[in-house]
Amino acid sequence: MAGKSRIYFDYNASAPLADEARAAMLDALKIDANPSSVHAEGRAARALVKKARRQVAALLNANPDHVVFTSGATEAAALALTPNYSMGRSPVSMSHLYVCAADHPCTLDGGSFAPDKRTLFPVTQDGLVDQSALKEILTAHDYGAGLPLVVCHHANNETGVIQPIVEISSLVKEHRGVFVVDAVQAVGRVPIDVSSGFADYVIVSSHKIGGPKGAGALVAFSDLMMPMPLIRGGGQERGHRSGTESPVNLAGFGAAAEIAAQKIGSWSAIAALRDRLEEGISKIAPEAVFHAQDQPRLPNTLFFTMPGMKAETLQIALDIAGFAASPGSACSSGKVGASHVLKAMGVKCEEGAIRLSLGLQNTGANVDAFLEVFVKIATRAGRLQ
Repeated sequence: MAGKSRIYFDYNASAPLADEARAAMLDALKIDANPSSVHAEGRAARALVKKARRQVAALLNANPDHVVFTSGATEAAALALTPNYSMGRSPVSMSHLYVCAADHPCTLDGGSFAPDKRTLFPVTQDGLVDQSALKEILTAHDYGAGLPLVVCHHANNETGVIQPIVEISSLVKEHRGVFVVDAVQAVGRVPIDVSSGFADYVIVSSHKIGGPKGAGALVAFSDLMMPMPLIRGGGQERGHRSGTESPVNLAGFGAAAEIAAQKIGSWSAIAALRDRLEEGISKIAPEAVFHAQDQPRLPNTLFFTMPGMKAETLQIALDIAGFAASPGSACSSGKVGASHVLKAMGVKCEEGAIRLSLGLQNTGANVDAFLEVFVKIATRAGRLQ
């Protein structure tokens, strides 16, 4: 596709920086001050941080005072996944961490929990949490040692499967557990209302919604009980996360959150494009296997395997042809390997799978261009006669 613009189908890895976020960041660059300083310049920088906090909270219908800014979702996960919480001055112990087996690596890593204090709970072959298994695991929890801490993704970054998060939350609450939800892929694409109490803590990321990389947040339902600080120092973020905030990054994060809230109803059109893309691929290659296709999914995500063709081979061919796509998650320092999500689903798939994730900038013409290229790649690979 020499001379032609590239087409981006990798929004689950990172969304392009929104124009509004870029503009907010450029404006923020004009203020050279520490947001903790008390002089006029410092107060101006602090105002940018406060505005961003309100904008992110509004996207989630959360209390702005319950938004703790971090350097990203990975740090937010590390902050939340600790045995050490406090309620005022009283310590609260989380004695065991229960993690969904199809979760993102940043939660699978277990935070501050020792390996023998972590347990994976399974998903079904459709990628949904096996609630019966989770109930059995939580029933066996030793409450004499402390409370159970449960973490699960709201929407899977590879398959796009949306978990029945309210049901899972009810199950966790029935067993006196504390519930952390990784909502990185869901925020801005499906409505999320933190005030409903479906989760105790929600993890979000700036660059997934069109903000800059290097910003994220842990959003709490209530600040009565909070994890002990991961980073100590000057007491920024109400003591929950020390370190000078970045007004520039947070201004971009906030602007992206505001635009995401305004455009959340636009994703139904992207779902139509996603379905059109799946239908086109199926017509070209009827043997293609779409993972979790019949389950509730993010409106922008499809994850498929071409039997007899390695996902890496297809990804490279698409890249050369001008399309950005991923063979599964792009959050492991560029490493390509078997999908742990498919493994958790019990899917034996030596070829791996390719993920196409669309965004609001994609068009029907992008889908047509992809299908035109896909038929050529499949033909060259001997998949078509």
